[in-house]
Amino acid sequence: MAELAAGPARRDGMDARARRKSLLASVLGNALEWYDWNVYAVFAAYLASALFDQADRVSALLSTFAVFAVGFVTRPLGGVVFGLLTDRIGRRGVLVATMITTAGASLVVGVLPGYAHIGTWSSVILLAARLVQGMGHGGESSASYAYVAEIAPRERRGLWSSSVFMSVSVGTLLATGLGTVLTAALTSQELADWGWRVPFLAGGVLGLFALYLRRNAEESEVFKEAPAHARPWPRARLFGAGLRIVAISAAIGVMYYSWIVFGVGNAVSRHGMSSSSAFAAGFVAQSAVLFVLPLWGRLSDRIGRKPVVLVFALGSAVLAFPITAVVTDQGWTLFVSEFAAALLWAAVAAVYPAVVSELLPTASRGTGIGIASSLSNAVFGGTAPYVGELFDTWHLSWMFTCYIIVLCLIAALAAATMKETRGIELSAVD
Repeated sequence: MAELAAGPARRDGMDARARRKSLLASVLGNALEWYDWNVYAVFAAYLASALFDQADRVSALLSTFAVFAVGFVTRPLGGVVFGLLTDRIGRRGVLVATMITTAGASLVVGVLPGYAHIGTWSSVILLAARLVQGMGHGGESSASYAYVAEIAPRERRGLWSSSVFMSVSVGTLLATGLGTVLTAALTSQELADWGWRVPFLAGGVLGLFALYLRRNAEESEVFKEAPAHARPWPRARLFGAGLRIVAISAAIGVMYYSWIVFGVGNAVSRHGMSSSSAFAAGFVAQSAVLFVLPLWGRLSDRIGRKPVVLVFALGSAVLAFPITAVVTDQGWTLFVSEFAAALLWAAVAAVYPAVVSELLPTASRGTGIGIASSLSNAVFGGTAPYVGELFDTWHLSWMFTCYIIVLCLIAALAAATMKETRGIELSAVD
């Protein structure tokens, strides 16, 4: 974090202390937002047991995945609403609002009575909470990506941008790590009875701390000075930038949710791996990636954004079948699979906030990122676990792997045809 906050003095009026404080507020808040979002996936099997009718367990699990996917339906809406607000009232205010939304939804799930007590209403309330959380999560993307890119020194924007997905990894690790601790400390019955509530309650409480930090962050100077540089962009140019963001986001979303977030659950349900081994393997693999993200970000500041994005897209297409096929009931196989997937994901994740921010003008940056990223994640990322599970029940898992390959090749095409933006001043984009 010290290296991320370092760098030459900025001409925009933010001193080093203000930049560190603002970066910390964004990073920690983003980590907790992603913790709240992904803890649902980690504890999906226990949610299915507690909040859905157990007459058909396969149906209950599929319903849980469907609620996870439905949460992505409101992400584009959150991207639009909060994106517009991001471009009108500023980045900081939206980051505060999204923190309240996601943490509040997590608390609701934590105190929600089970199916045995209120019947179908437990499933309905879970769905409503997930929809609200999707709104906040969509808005978080539109604000945090733009905010970190805008407060970063232009020659270190790739390195600073890596902090966004470092926080994503920390949030996912918190969820997976808590799963590791709870599965080791509690019996299966205790987890099913009340243990699954702990991570949701913890997310709501920790959200209060992140809220305090964000309320004291400073607004981006790039945003405040945008009217002096703003020139209308042709719709065709905005549409082209949006298509590239959608293409890259689609590959990121499907890969991330299929191989990383749901990798642990799939190893348990499809391959018979023990819960403790699966959680431990996933946790170690994802921890290792934290050290790789800033390296990818710094590399993009030296050789450019395009080569790094192409490494992700082409590498994922080539290794899709090996990454999927290596997993058995042994914990080390999940570690190999998740580490390889996370290593490739880290390449694009490190530079993603910089890439999307450098593709769009300041006046439309929040809206453009919110709409394109959230729409892509809703259509491709959010449905990936459900579609993957469905293909598996049909014994056609190989077709889902082909689907991932096609999306990665489209992302490679989008990256290959975009202009190199390394080191550009964001005011020049305007």
